[in-house]
Amino acid sequence: MNGSIHQQTLKNSVRATGLALHTGKQVNLILGPGPVDSGIVFRRTDLNEEMSVHAHALNVGSTHMATSLTNGQDEISTIEHLMSAFSGLGIDNAVVEVNAAELPIMDGSAAPFVFLIQSAGILEQQAPKKFLRVLKTIKHEESDFSVELRPYEGFKLSYTLEYDHPVFAAHEHTATVDFSSMSFLKEVCRARTFGFLADIEKLQDMDLAKGGSLDNAIVVDDSKILNEDGLRVRDEFVKHKVLDAIGDLYLLGCSLIGSFHGHKSGHGPNNALLRKLLATPDAYEIVTFACDEEVPLAYRRAAPVLD
Repeated sequence: MNGSIHQQTLKNSVRATGLALHTGKQVNLILGPGPVDSGIVFRRTDLNEEMSVHAHALNVGSTHMATSLTNGQDEISTIEHLMSAFSGLGIDNAVVEVNAAELPIMDGSAAPFVFLIQSAGILEQQAPKKFLRVLKTIKHEESDFSVELRPYEGFKLSYTLEYDHPVFAAHEHTATVDFSSMSFLKEVCRARTFGFLADIEKLQDMDLAKGGSLDNAIVVDDSKILNEDGLRVRDEFVKHKVLDAIGDLYLLGCSLIGSFHGHKSGHGPNNALLRKLLATPDAYEIVTFACDEEVPLAYRRAAPVLD
C-alpha cells in the first residue's frame, strides 16, 4: 500500500439548499463520507421508504434533459453536475442525500458542488483507487449524434457542438480538454448549462423548468444571449457539454483511463456508450497502481482549492 494512489471520500458532511430545475421547489442536499469501495450512493429522504441507489451507468433511468438514477421504482434526477464535481476532485466514495426527486440546479454549473466538496474536506482512505482503462475503441451513433471511447494513457475529452443559430456561430463550438483536477477547475467546472428561451417557455407551459432562470442557465433567444453579463468564457457552451460528459462518464463507477469524443451528443448517447462498453468485457479492464509513478499524469496531482 505504501506509495500507492488511494481512494478518497469527504472528511465531513456538508449541507446546501437550492431550487430544483423542474419543480422550482427548494431542495435540501447533504453530501457525506462513504466507506471504502462503496462508490457514490444517492438517497432520497422524502419517500415513505428511503430510496438508495448506486451512481452507476446500469442504474440510469431517464436521460431526457438530465441524467437520472432509478431503483426501478423511483428516480433521482439531474445528478450530472454533482457527478462531474466528484470526478474532477477525485472523490471515489460518498453519500448524497436529497429530499426531492431532483438535485438543486444551483448556478447551472459544477462550481457550487466543487465548493461544497472542498468545504467538507477530502479524506484519503486506506484502499487503492480503482480505474477503468479502455482497451478497445467503442462507438455509439444515433442519427447525427456520435460518441466514442478510445484507448489513451490519460483522460482526454473532445466535443463538437452544432446549432444552426447566430449566437452559436459566433462562439467556439469545439473543445478538447486533457483532464486533470487543475484543468477541470480552471477550464470546465464553471461552465453553465444553456437553453433556448422558446424551449423554456414551452416547458414551463407543461409545468416543467419552473426553477429555470437567468440565475442558473445561459438563456438564448433568436439572436442573442439574454444574461446581462454574457458568457463566463468564450467557449462556455461547448465546455458545459464537456462538463456533462465528465459527470456521465463517472457513472462507470471509477475514474476513466481513455479518451472520449462526442459530436452533438447528450446524456442518452453518453449512457448508451457506457452500457455498450460494459457489455464488451474485452474492451476494458479495472486496474490499480502500486505507486504514483505508474499513475497516468492526469490523476497524479492533488486538487487545488477553487478560489
